[in-house]
Amino acid sequence: MPHYRSLSPLNLWRLGSPTERFVVFGLWGLMLLASVGLGLASVIWHWSGLPLEFGGVVVYITVYPPLPICLFLTLSCGWRWGAPPAYLATLTLALYAGMPLPWALLFACANPLGLAVMAIGYQAIAVRRDLRDSTSLLFFVQLSFVASIFSSSGALIWCYTNGIDRTEVLPIWQGWWLGGFLQSVLMVGPVMALLWPRIARWQARRPGLLRTPRGDARHSVLRLLGVASTGVLVYGFLTIQLAGSQLERAVIDGVPAIGHAAGVMQQTTWAFYWVFALIVLFIAFFGYQLFTHWQRATDALLDELHRANQGLEALAHTDALTGLLNRRGADARLHDEWHRAARLGSGAALVLLDIDHFKHINDRHGHAAGDVVLRSLALAIQAQTRAVDIAGRYGGEEFLIILPQADAPGAQLFAERLRHCVAAQAAAHGGRELRFTISLGVAALDAADASHAAWLQRADLALYRAKAAGRNRTEVAAPPGEGRPDLPTTSGTFTG
Repeated sequence: MPHYRSLSPLNLWRLGSPTERFVVFGLWGLMLLASVGLGLASVIWHWSGLPLEFGGVVVYITVYPPLPICLFLTLSCGWRWGAPPAYLATLTLALYAGMPLPWALLFACANPLGLAVMAIGYQAIAVRRDLRDSTSLLFFVQLSFVASIFSSSGALIWCYTNGIDRTEVLPIWQGWWLGGFLQSVLMVGPVMALLWPRIARWQARRPGLLRTPRGDARHSVLRLLGVASTGVLVYGFLTIQLAGSQLERAVIDGVPAIGHAAGVMQQTTWAFYWVFALIVLFIAFFGYQLFTHWQRATDALLDELHRANQGLEALAHTDALTGLLNRRGADARLHDEWHRAARLGSGAALVLLDIDHFKHINDRHGHAAGDVVLRSLALAIQAQTRAVDIAGRYGGEEFLIILPQADAPGAQLFAERLRHCVAAQAAAHGGRELRFTISLGVAALDAADASHAAWLQRADLALYRAKAAGRNRTEVAAPPGEGRPDLPTTSGTFTG
């Protein structure tokens, strides 16, 4: 599931096509102008604190069109795209209403603060933004509620700067957070379900335009936990405090007003109950999402660790130059094959080979040429061996090949085929063709071989005889205890 990544304005300007820049920056500019104009309209036509009866309970909502516009920008492009229009729209209407500039600058931070909550939530938990399944929809609804609580802090500044009595703050504050919450769910939700799949496909095609994620995912989770907890505490305190203020005012004004205040208190209590029911669901849902997110992250980490361990294990047994087994890996496989063949009686053979006059190649053409020759030999070995055969670079220019289920004649035939293949090919280096030959010693596993080291020693002695007899030849080791091999040696004239 893709994580929340925002669109980088700088990357878009540098790497985006002219059409992409025109469309994205143009639409953003239009949305900014629309946010400022609709923000002024909400003040001019008094779209604040409108009473609405719901299930016998009177609640208040505020219609503020810039909010869904900026929330859509935040979810689709990132907080840096949604916050500036939200700030400018709120600042403009505050100055229009006569709010002092210092208070207006602070007041304008309210909606960007709520948008930041939404961004933090999606950064903490990778949830789909198309809202086309119950999980993503429920997460969006509950996160929208927490974000609307933070945004409603602007209502308190509004009431303070306009000298509104605290007993009248409840409708304005409730209208702000409830209106923001309903607009987010009923307006932004359907738009995201409709447009996000297309936006996601475009972002997937253009990953270079997105910001690189920063920070640890655990920190994002902790921030979301802190934000959600703070939002719940703030909501509970303000609801009880503002409703209590109305009741205190009624007591001061006289008994007839107490009934009205008690009704308001009852309605507020029921609203408080339903909201806290939503909070309980949010906590349960968030806990579940946190657990599954942690489980997925842990499983992914374990899988990555397993792959890394496999890679390290392979590197520990692989020769970097040739890609064959190194001596450590070859010794381990030789030990295993000796035990397997001895236990099953299936037979096996060893081929130990050496490049003839390799030091002369290095001295005359350089070590880089020697590396080319080693790689060329490794490729020839890989081309001639079966899938069950095991090949490794055993020393500097010495190679070991294990042939499971092979006897002495079969191993000898394989060795000669490999020797002729190597002699017929050339390694290209620096515009030159480097030709070389190999000497080979063959040892078929014998029941008298007391260990894999004894088996290897017989192959090594056969290789020594091949080199002493003039090189570019194959020698077959005698069985243990015999002075001479039971098979004739072969020279460079072998054509089998």
